[in-house]
Amino acid sequence: MAQLIDGKAIAAAIRTETAAESAAFRSAGVTPKLAVILVGDDPASGQYVRNKEKACAEAGIVSETIRLPGSSDTAALLDRIRLLNEDPAVHGLLVQVPLPKQIDEAAVLLAVSPEKDVDCFHPLNVGRLIAGFDADSFVPCTPAGIVEMLMRSGNPPAGKRVVIVGRSAIVGKPLALLLMGKGPSADATVTVCHTRTPDLAVFTRTADILVAAAGRPEMIRGDMVRSGAVVIDVGTNRVPDPTGAKPYRWVGDVCFDEVFPKASHISPVPGGVGPMTIAMLLRNTLTACRRHERSRST
Repeated sequence: MAQLIDGKAIAAAIRTETAAESAAFRSAGVTPKLAVILVGDDPASGQYVRNKEKACAEAGIVSETIRLPGSSDTAALLDRIRLLNEDPAVHGLLVQVPLPKQIDEAAVLLAVSPEKDVDCFHPLNVGRLIAGFDADSFVPCTPAGIVEMLMRSGNPPAGKRVVIVGRSAIVGKPLALLLMGKGPSADATVTVCHTRTPDLAVFTRTADILVAAAGRPEMIRGDMVRSGAVVIDVGTNRVPDPTGAKPYRWVGDVCFDEVFPKASHISPVPGGVGPMTIAMLLRNTLTACRRHERSRST
């Protein structure tokens, strides 16, 4: 049976490291700050932002949440982004997605300053990732969290066959780029599949490390996983609770009960990748702070 990869525990360790670095900044008279813009009242987005606020407080990072009404248009949002871009006290800036349908999401993501883009969504930062990032580059939060989970659970990807199911710009594509890079946390042979891949199981059964990030509840079944594989479940899907005790329950993209007996390691949902995403956001915020302070001194 598999060992659980405890994302909560790993994220807590990273937050402790982040808090120590944040304390060093504050002792030098610099207060790291993250600004988050939330448009509308989407419940899931609201809960995620609250989790970010709590994590920032624990790590000694100032967090400011700007809440705009769901009726806001693109121009109003771009104006607020401009003000935050120009504010030297703000080191990291992100706009919570998804956005209301009347807002041009592409224009919004382009408007965030690349130097404050802690989500690593701006094309300039994506380009840096493709070219090969250095220690002061932003790294997409969820993919970076997955790499940390692998390394800290004793499952380095170097030399392994990794199959990623999911091709999103937020998880699948940037994770493939990270793992195809050079170094002990990379050097993997990567295959990217998706929901339209014919005979998906033919590919998933070859994986030493299988990452499920397609957004389909429990699509990875037990017979699709090689015995002894490491399985990372990125999915967060709300489905009806069959017991009727609650209106819904959260499941991943992996059928946990079927895969758990076959895998060597597996991340749970919840408590796996989710906490890691926020932990890496805090790390990116400190990277932004460090870059800002260095630019001021030159």
